[in-house]
Amino acid sequence: MPGDEDARKRLTRTPPQAAIVAVLAIAGLCSSFMFTLVVPIQAKLPELLNASRDDTAWVVTSTLLAAAVITPIAGRLGDMYGKKRIVLVLLGLLVLGSVIAATSPGIVGVIVGRTLQGAVTGVVPLGISILRDVLHKRHVDAAIALISATLGVGGALGLPISAFVTEFADWHVLFWMSAGLGVVVFVLVLWIVPESVLRTAGRFDFVGAAGLAVGLIGLLLAVSRGNEWGWTSPAVLLCGLGGVAVLLVWGWYELRIAEPLLDLRVAARRPVLLTNLASVAMGFSLFSSNVSYPQMLELPLAAGGFGLSLVAASLIVMPAGLVMMVLSPFSGRLARTVGPKLLLVLGSLALILSYGFTLLLSSEVWHLLVANIGIGVGIGFGYAAMPMLIMRSVPQSETGASNGLNALFRSLGTSTAAAVVGAVLATYTTVHDGMPVPSPTAFQLSFLLGGIAALIAFGVALAIPAQRAAEEQHPSLRD
Repeated sequence: MPGDEDARKRLTRTPPQAAIVAVLAIAGLCSSFMFTLVVPIQAKLPELLNASRDDTAWVVTSTLLAAAVITPIAGRLGDMYGKKRIVLVLLGLLVLGSVIAATSPGIVGVIVGRTLQGAVTGVVPLGISILRDVLHKRHVDAAIALISATLGVGGALGLPISAFVTEFADWHVLFWMSAGLGVVVFVLVLWIVPESVLRTAGRFDFVGAAGLAVGLIGLLLAVSRGNEWGWTSPAVLLCGLGGVAVLLVWGWYELRIAEPLLDLRVAARRPVLLTNLASVAMGFSLFSSNVSYPQMLELPLAAGGFGLSLVAASLIVMPAGLVMMVLSPFSGRLARTVGPKLLLVLGSLALILSYGFTLLLSSEVWHLLVANIGIGVGIGFGYAAMPMLIMRSVPQSETGASNGLNALFRSLGTSTAAAVVGAVLATYTTVHDGMPVPSPTAFQLSFLLGGIAALIAFGVALAIPAQRAAEEQHPSLRD
């Protein structure tokens, strides 16, 4: 086909591979930054938007739901219609959502804008799949480690930036900043990143996409709003049980059609399934610290905290992201030497040791700094290992959808941690200046939950079998 030949010629004139990796890493940082963008103003949103606290909670919840729903769907669309093309669409939605939120006079526009911003999360698994398609094999592991690390790095680095902006400028500047960042990344991807010629033939499964969206929205609504609505309230039970029921019917349907949205038989392979389960546990372990550490650092001294400002607290959290970034090249080389399974085991072990350290020592700021750096090591290794394990176990034509599904499982872990740890901190309280604040017991339980999740990730990682690379299992995909 002439079109395929032209695409292959363009592929042979790709820019330096380091430039491709750098641009996709920047896109990943931009994506993860969206999750901490509004953290500095979250408590002030009812006043800023003249709305109730229940309503302003949707500014965060909408982003979470959009990310979870769109990421696996975007992965499939990338496999079918071109990964670069879908990355550009997601970046365009980020820019549009940012402009809508920045110019909106009320809460509805901000929620719509934040929903569109959540779509950009799909660029990370798509970027990882692009790397597999266009990079030389010897560079792939290190590049994947770097892109995967941006899931943690962007949030850790973005938090102090957001805090600094909101302290010295109007809150709308946050959204103008994200719009400008989205435009820059869009241009860089359009200019630098080549398009892969590998496509998956067939029709897009619209019924499967709708079923997955409805099921995930129901389940995640129950998890993310359980604290506010009540875990046994009719709304939570209806959303949670209804979501599970829809997902079960969706799975039955996907196994019975010729061109499913997600090939569940591939997802059920033992290495893929166990990696995804480890992703849930590791995501929970990561977010346990993201929820509990900043609150402990910002809690007044008289209430048992450290009395730091948001900017100061975010600077204590930030080194974890720097560690992830610094470790990423080493993670890639280590994975090539010892395999990604051992990398995931080491990452889980680092998390276990970090939470164990925090359970024993958390009376000084430097204790949390050291523990948070250890968590950065664990997440850096673990998040680097997971996409490598996935791509060694699936055909190359399934990498976009499979990486999107893995990102979804990470999101399930972080969402569950936000709800569960949030409930613990809200339940075990003490009174300070007439207001309930988390007690020392609440923080210890939060650290314990993070450690238990790390132990689960460790056990699941040990059970992952050794697996040959997917290309070796599918010789026809080598070309």
